[in-house]
This record gives sequence, C-alpha cells and structure tokens, in this order.
Amino acid sequence: MTKVGILVGSLRKESFSKKLAANVASLFPNGYETEYVEIGNLALYNQDFDDENNAPAEYTTFRNKMKEIEAVLFVTPEYNRSIPAVLKNALDVGSRPYGASVWNNKPAAIISQSPGKLSGFGANHHLRQPLVFLNMPILQQPEAYIGNVADLLDEDGKIKDEGTVKFLQSFVDAFVDLIKKHQE
Repeated sequence: MTKVGILVGSLRKESFSKKLAANVASLFPNGYETEYVEIGNLALYNQDFDDENNAPAEYTTFRNKMKEIEAVLFVTPEYNRSIPAVLKNALDVGSRPYGASVWNNKPAAIISQSPGKLSGFGANHHLRQPLVFLNMPILQQPEAYIGNVADLLDEDGKIKDEGTVKFLQSFVDAFVDLIKKHQE
C-alpha cells in the first residue's frame, strides 16, 4: 500500500481546499492510501528548538508521520499571491534538523484553488520553489489550478461538474505514474 499524505494549506473548517482535497482523495486507485496530515498545530519553526534538543512534541509527531508517507499532495488556496504561512511552516519544520529532511525524494503534486478566476496561480508556483530545493520531484503536467471553486461544489462539498472530476482524475493518474517512477 502506497501512502499519500495530503497537506491542506487552509485551516478554515469549511475551507474550499479541504473540500477539494476530499474529492481528489477518492480518485486514487486501489493500492493507494491517502491520509490528511495535520499542520495547523505546528509552532512556528525556530531552529533553537532543534539545536537545544527541545523540539515541540508536535514537530516530532509531524516528522514521524511524514517519514511514513511516500508521496505528498498539496492542496492550497492563495494568500496574497503566495502560499499560506501554515504550509510554509510545515515545509520548514519537516526540513529540519539539517540533514534529516522528511521531504527528500518524495514525489509531490500541487492543486491550487480560489473562489476567483486566478485559481491560485501564484500559490502554485511559489510552492514549487521550496519543493525543488527540498528535492521533491513535482508533477509537471497537468497543472491543477481550480478557479471559481465555490461554484463547482454542491451543498455537500462534492464536485458537481463532471468535466472537473475528469480533469482531476487525469491529474491523479499522472501523479500515480510519477509516484511509480520513483518507487522503482
């Protein structure tokens, strides 16, 4: 069973990113297990915690969980033309202490979304920058920018547009292919 961790860049309980992630999680084939990984409880990264062997328990729990994960799906909104601070903080916590990054060589895919038409383009591309540095092979195509997300979801949070579901299935299929390449 291949474990795919899902990191959601929004903490809001009714976030569009969470709803979108739930829809996408159901598109993975047999043999793939998706798991949401909590990032909202992580204290802001401070190197002193690691240097003084005093890392918060939440850091240790997060790092241990990410060590079990084989690939990562990021689903995020855009905040001020970039990624939410909670997502950047999770990347920083997981990349330390130096030489013990939990991200190294884990395939990644990014879905950005917004209720507007720009569909989180800035967040998607800003997130790619640290993932390259963290040595995460990133799904290049298809790129997933989901605009007008509120209009795509029904009252239960399910995607009601069949074309969007088909697109997201092609995205997941391409991500699965990338994961397989890195398991060989």
